[in-house]
Amino acid sequence: MPEGAKPIGAGAATMALAGAAVGIGHVSSSSITFVARNPSLAKQSFGYAIPGFALTEATASSASTMASSIPFVF
Repeated sequence: MPEGAKPIGAGAATMALAGAAVGIGHVSSSSITFVARNPSLAKQSFGYAIPGFALTEATASSASTMASSIPFVF
């Protein structure tokens, strides 16, 4: 593999972190909107939002691991 392709691949894998940031923002804004409309269900909606945060953070963790390992593997 050409040496110039390694940084390009690592940068492309890093773009998934931007998607994770958008996902976290979407989950939190939806949670805030839901609590503003239904304050009595705040605790229940928080229980639904936590798995959403966890899944988006897992995506970010795997993307950063992949981006940091690309230069060393190939």
